[in-house]
Amino acid sequence: MMKILDFNCLAPEEFLNRDIRAEEDVSAAVDDILREVRTRGDAALRGYTRRFDGAELKDFRVTAAEFDAAREAVAPCFLETLRQAAENIRRFHERQKHNDFLLAGDSGVVMGQRWTPIERVGICVPRSPEAFPSTILMSAIPAQIAGVEDIVIVTPPRPDGTVSPEALMAAELAEVTEVFKIGGAQAVAALACGTETVPRVDKIVGPGGIYVATAKRKVFGQVDIDMIAGPSEILVLADGETDPKWAAADLLSQAEHDVLSSAVLVTDSRELAEAVRAEIEVQLEVLPRKDIARRSLEDNGKIIVADSLDKAVEAVNRIAPEHLELCVDDPFALLPRIKNAGSIFLGRSTPEALGDYFAGPNHTLPTSGTARFSSPLGVDDFMKRSSFLYYDRAALNGCAEKIADFARREGLEGHARSALSRREGLESPDCPSGG
Repeated sequence: MMKILDFNCLAPEEFLNRDIRAEEDVSAAVDDILREVRTRGDAALRGYTRRFDGAELKDFRVTAAEFDAAREAVAPCFLETLRQAAENIRRFHERQKHNDFLLAGDSGVVMGQRWTPIERVGICVPRSPEAFPSTILMSAIPAQIAGVEDIVIVTPPRPDGTVSPEALMAAELAEVTEVFKIGGAQAVAALACGTETVPRVDKIVGPGGIYVATAKRKVFGQVDIDMIAGPSEILVLADGETDPKWAAADLLSQAEHDVLSSAVLVTDSRELAEAVRAEIEVQLEVLPRKDIARRSLEDNGKIIVADSLDKAVEAVNRIAPEHLELCVDDPFALLPRIKNAGSIFLGRSTPEALGDYFAGPNHTLPTSGTARFSSPLGVDDFMKRSSFLYYDRAALNGCAEKIADFARREGLEGHARSALSRREGLESPDCPSGG
């Protein structure tokens, strides 16, 4: 049963979720996998796929024939759902694109900034129990909008060596370049260093278990990564007018993910707190993944009762949840006061599941309190900025002495001489100390 806690009695540390990925140390095992894939390439991948996924594969690449079969296997109604979801995701992320800028005048100085796409990106898609079509759409479509040339998906195969047809259709809709039937830390290793079959990428994105998360952390610097995602989280901020059945269902929607998931209710109504706790017990009994959800709620879930919605908002900002629902009469009035949250769902008719699959905003979000300083996956994650600068000789001569003085105060004479080297026939005057 979920704990009911009083806001005023909680120490600051009690608001925060557990330490990210602290539950298990797999560092040594991941080091072994990275080394094996780096040195043995495809042979190592075949061995790990046999060991971890129970599949015997000669070729990891999903073929055109497999895409054709998937197209026939997926129900037309679900294909239409995928198309609608893809359209919604595309429409939202199109608005994230940046414009280059140029600053120029008549002083001989030109400067600016330009955005360019990352050339090749790898997307990790977990299989739990099937490869997630939603993750494919949420990751590949922003990459496509950014202009990424090669988008590569890796996902663990089923024991028979296949990938779910729904996932393949999502990949086709998102115009993915290639799909490879590999998963886990070995897939991250393959994307980071390349093998005979799998191309080396410039950035790796996508969720996964602790092995994937640890591998991403270890290859960062060799390639870029999006984030280290922890277990799923939801915080429902609800007033006393909220239907306890709805609040309970939304909390359970995340608790069923994983025993490490976190589901929190914050409310200004003791009555609602009691009603939601009771309703959770009722709904748990008919939930297929009830054992997972119950352990998640008992270990990581909590209900916080605050004196007011002001205190409830304070709790939200301390916790910095991945998913935040504002189940109140006027959610737009509270929205400007939310400082720390990954994705915010406004009103009583906006369950978190909308964001997971269909609405448009990205479902790859900061977890474990990292919403204090990081953001959802978006088009920016697949682009990079370059600045550019032009000075004509007159403009350079106008500031060369200042640059040289600056450099010398940092002990870098070479920099000073570089700035002064283009001054025709002029010697560098000494700048008085402190001048």
